[in-house]
Amino acid sequence: MAASSRYVSCSATRRPMLDDLAAGHVGLGTVWLLGVSMGLTACTVTCLPFMGTWALGRSSGTAEAFRHTAVFLAGRVLMYTLLATSAGMAGLHLARLLGGTWGNALIGGASIGAGLWLIVRAHVAGCRPKRPTAQPVRFQRRADAAPPFALGATLALTPCTPLASLLALAAQSGSALSGASYGLAFGLGAAMTPILILVPLAGRLGRELRVGRPWLSRWLIWASAAVLILLGLRRLLA
Repeated sequence: MAASSRYVSCSATRRPMLDDLAAGHVGLGTVWLLGVSMGLTACTVTCLPFMGTWALGRSSGTAEAFRHTAVFLAGRVLMYTLLATSAGMAGLHLARLLGGTWGNALIGGASIGAGLWLIVRAHVAGCRPKRPTAQPVRFQRRADAAPPFALGATLALTPCTPLASLLALAAQSGSALSGASYGLAFGLGAAMTPILILVPLAGRLGRELRVGRPWLSRWLIWASAAVLILLGLRRLLA
């Protein structure tokens, strides 16, 4: 009942914003609030299975989890900006194309790539000389932020009503600069999301599971990789 009332409340808050967008009476503040409304609801539901699984498989520490979540959100902000810019320049055709079959294909590819990345990194780390003390498999390279960025950028292509309204507004503006400003404001609003807290918690859970169970490290990595690959295949077959 509480979840239902929360959903109704969020929908009631979002509806006036969508009406304003349709009427063309909007400012950057309204677009930002529309992004916030999505970041607090749909973004969490859509993104947490991907980023939560990634952090769990890596048993990310707090710093790494926050860093990868920030990179993930940066990918989303960039994609929203690019989509709105393209809508401002060329109308809705390109944006709709990316948000349809192509969008699912890109999301699926990014998710499968993230799963394979976990497996390859674990294999490379396992081939290195053993340290004197038993430690979980760690990934310390900056390149490890590439999968979260790709996931963030591609998941921004997920069709939803707020995104459709944003693109319609950008197309109505008829200006690449206006479209970019709308997309940036929307993306910054969508970055206000609970996954900033939930993803580090998933990483902490992975670390706690591995304490005193060094044999579990490989299994957790492989299980997380399998989940990411299955999520990607589901997108590809959608």
